Amino acid sequence: MSDVRVEKDSMGEVQVPAQAYYGAQTQRAVENFPISGWTLPQTLIHAMGSVKYACGIANRDLGKLTGSGKNPIDATQVQAMLTACQEVADGKFDDQFPIDVFQTGSGTSSNMNVNEVISNRAVELIGKSRFTEDKPVHPNDHVNMGQSTNDTFPTAIHVAVASSIKQSMIPGLKKLGAALRAKADAWDRIIKIGRTHLADATPLRLGQEFGGFARQIELSVERAQRALEAVLELPVGGTAVGSGINTHPEFGSRVAEVLADELGIAFVEAKDHFEANAQRDGLVESHGQLKAIATTLFNVSNNIRWLGSGPRCGFYEVKIPDLQPGSSIMPGKVNPVMCESMMQAMARVMGNDQTITICGAGGGQFQLNIMMPVMGQTTLESVMLISNSCEAFVDLCVENLEANEEGCEAAVEKSLSMCTSLNPLIGYMKAAALAKEAFKTGKTIRELCIEQEILPEETLKEALDPYRMTEPQA
Repeated sequence: MSDVRVEKDSMGEVQVPAQAYYGAQTQRAVENFPISGWTLPQTLIHAMGSVKYACGIANRDLGKLTGSGKNPIDATQVQAMLTACQEVADGKFDDQFPIDVFQTGSGTSSNMNVNEVISNRAVELIGKSRFTEDKPVHPNDHVNMGQSTNDTFPTAIHVAVASSIKQSMIPGLKKLGAALRAKADAWDRIIKIGRTHLADATPLRLGQEFGGFARQIELSVERAQRALEAVLELPVGGTAVGSGINTHPEFGSRVAEVLADELGIAFVEAKDHFEANAQRDGLVESHGQLKAIATTLFNVSNNIRWLGSGPRCGFYEVKIPDLQPGSSIMPGKVNPVMCESMMQAMARVMGNDQTITICGAGGGQFQLNIMMPVMGQTTLESVMLISNSCEAFVDLCVENLEANEEGCEAAVEKSLSMCTSLNPLIGYMKAAALAKEAFKTGKTIRELCIEQEILPEETLKEALDPYRMTEPQA
């Protein structure tokens, strides 16, 4: 039995793997783009299946598939096509999409890959041989009816990005925010020294510090929602250049409505199809929010890494879970590996933003952006990295963090910044002199104040109360 079959497209014959559900155009792209070995993300392929399903529903309801036009099909064939679309959306044929990310810039190769798989699967579902040359459900005439790659591929990118943000990234961020907030509540009575410029500052509570981290993540959830909202307008309905040639005037709105109902996301038809086809500004905006989220996650994980430094010669105010040996030469060394993992992943997201920026600015000429596959792949990678990093960071680090209460409080009394609360009582210059003397002699601010009888005992006790310093005073 041969391991290839011969398929034909408008350019002639092509040898295709014998059992593949895809056809000639897919195989041409496989041969033309041996670039990276990176195929499109499965989330994008699934989104393309969802878009094709919505397009099929719209064309069915508009009477386009079974009407009097060229090559109409019957209700059974329509249902087979819709079932095949849904199977692609569900991931049943994930191994049938072999085209490299670095392909034709519109995504035409991958659009035809999806059309061919859906066509052949639909033919199979109606009991015919999917290897027949004359397709009863045709990849262009039926699966791609009323569509161009130029409007459906960016639509699929928007659908994939919005769905991934909703299903994975926002829940991951909320989980991290809740875990940090729980630590903030649990550690609200633990006093520690603050730090600005990496130098000792006035006291605060460990709970306040972690409450700040939690708020950073809560704001990141809001940014994630804005990232989702930036891709709600869908280009579908614009076809080749935005004019809507070869499609019904209601097609775009109907497709958006089906997708909104199916996925629970408020997708709408683009207000201006010429803008929606030509530019990917919404995707640039969306990824800009992802970059801001990555900046926050890098910062929070790095701060936790610093707080756990030690255990004897660093800050060691929190105890980071021990997960694996940290050195091939230093026995007993353990490192903050989850913090480092998060930081590396977020550095990748920040770098991805530069790719998106260049593609958005330089890729859109006249009626089409020609860098869409890499924009889709890169954005979805960023969403995945943020989502997975949040989940792992919570499960393997944050939930098992412990406060080193003794270490936190020991540093407070030694801090020279304790003199700050004396400013209203003795003035800045005298307080500064005390700080310098304390540093020179190795004594604490409290010890010097008692020795020099700077203030009455009760006044001094109140002024140097560390907890009192962590809140505003009337």
